[in-house]
Amino acid sequence: MSLRRKVRPAGAGAAARRAALRWWLLSLAAAGATLSAAAALLAVALHVSTAASSAVAGAPYRLSQLPNCRSNGSPLFVQQQPREAEELRWEQEFAPPQLASPQSRKLDGAAEDAAEKRLWLPAPSRGFVPCVAPSPEYRRMRIIGDASSNGCGPMASRGYLLVHTNGGLNQMRAGISDMVAVARILNATLIIPELDKKSFWHDKSNFSDVFDEQHFINSLIHDVKVEKKLPKELVKAPKSVRYFKSWSGVDYYQDEISPLWYHRQVIRAAKSDSRLANNYLPPDIQKLRCRAFFQALRFSPPIEALGKLLVERMRSFGPYIALHLRYEKDMLAFSGCTYGLSQTESEELAMIRENTTYWKVKDIDPLEQRSHGYCPLTPKEVGMLLSALGYPSSTPVYIAAGEIYGGESHMVDLQSRFPILMKKEKLASAEELQPFRQYAAQMAALDYIVSVESDVFIPSYSGNMARAVAGHRRFLGHRKTISPDRKALVRLFDKVSSGALKEGEMLSQKILDIHRKRQGSPRKRKGPVSGTKGTDRFRSEEAFYENPLPDCLCQQGSPASDDSLVSI
Repeated sequence: MSLRRKVRPAGAGAAARRAALRWWLLSLAAAGATLSAAAALLAVALHVSTAASSAVAGAPYRLSQLPNCRSNGSPLFVQQQPREAEELRWEQEFAPPQLASPQSRKLDGAAEDAAEKRLWLPAPSRGFVPCVAPSPEYRRMRIIGDASSNGCGPMASRGYLLVHTNGGLNQMRAGISDMVAVARILNATLIIPELDKKSFWHDKSNFSDVFDEQHFINSLIHDVKVEKKLPKELVKAPKSVRYFKSWSGVDYYQDEISPLWYHRQVIRAAKSDSRLANNYLPPDIQKLRCRAFFQALRFSPPIEALGKLLVERMRSFGPYIALHLRYEKDMLAFSGCTYGLSQTESEELAMIRENTTYWKVKDIDPLEQRSHGYCPLTPKEVGMLLSALGYPSSTPVYIAAGEIYGGESHMVDLQSRFPILMKKEKLASAEELQPFRQYAAQMAALDYIVSVESDVFIPSYSGNMARAVAGHRRFLGHRKTISPDRKALVRLFDKVSSGALKEGEMLSQKILDIHRKRQGSPRKRKGPVSGTKGTDRFRSEEAFYENPLPDCLCQQGSPASDDSLVSI
């Protein structure tokens, strides 16, 4: 969807800001930035400046303002009248963004050439589409016992399942989706899960702040009974509190957890992460997990509205890369990765790790971590990667991240390579972001939307956010997702640092060769690493939601996909 902007006459303050911007852009051009990058930067600066000057300071957030882009009755961004296709949610497009007609952007003097197409063209999907509809047997039979249902939903509940989620946004999303499946296995009524409020982020968001609660309930009506609260008579009743065994199968829940219903009406899951196996579960349970993760867990209307607006503003620059730059304080402290940091910064991170009681590993060798590819790429290394892959300096890049550790000092090199470096704080006005700023999960949800909708997604680290976005992009049509081989890249970058290798055609060719088969093409989910045992074996598997193939993706024309396609 294109955006038409109406720029109204501004006061003296706005004029002064524009004059300062012109001076800054001239300086940027003098420093060697491309003219197209400078022009795009001017466009986004005026874009946000107009929004900020038009909005009423301190005005309360209203959902109705965002889709129509209005504040105080005045249009900030005048959009075309929505057509039926444009009324779809941000993740339900008839054509994925990488297949839409991009704005023409010249590359070395050519409007479009082979290099341009290579940069943005996704890997062939080979006809794989979502297939998550339940089987007729699933609709007729409940999981435990032999009684058949009436075809209108789950059997009468045996009890109530309370869930306390743990971790950040995407760890909680995966955990909630698993608990939906567990509730089905146990034939339990699922109470709206409680979000983690005690982890590193201290986010006080409730479920309805982050997700569309009623949509969640309605979407699962034929799978699991979901209620907002326990019945009053059970609020103070004794509860069976359990830490469900990690990576468990159906037998565990049937044999060890189901008998608890004979003694208690309420079971409380103290944690939700990784409580179901990635593989070897019944097909209908796997499909239910996908329906929960990719469909039922829709973000709340305010988040969806602003997220869609951010996507539209990024697309106004043409095709864009979403870069999940996992270079925040919590990640670096947890992983012990201090490459490129000062001694003071390294000591601060070590102190945080030591004082965080639920992080078990305290003594970490940062050099060993990095050499094995266990560290996120630094902003400088990401810039080198993008350049080596062939992306020109005029490429718009969206930074999906929280506060970068060390601030702008660690972003200088990446910014110099790619001047059109955007983040939600640049694309949205202070008034638009104000309702979300104090809530890490809600801010992460905005990044999630822009990342899923990007033309190319590149994570600097394979954490929960990266896995969730990669899986969602596979589910929506195998959109181009480049997964950096950090172990191989570190070796190359160290050679560049030592002078043994120079940036240029040779480095570029090596990096292109390494990533030729790491761009999101369809493949079956990877199993455990050979030789691993116990929990290490499960940990080494590719996460279910990172790659829902073959369970939830089928090739068009195959028997499994004939009557179970999802409209996207």
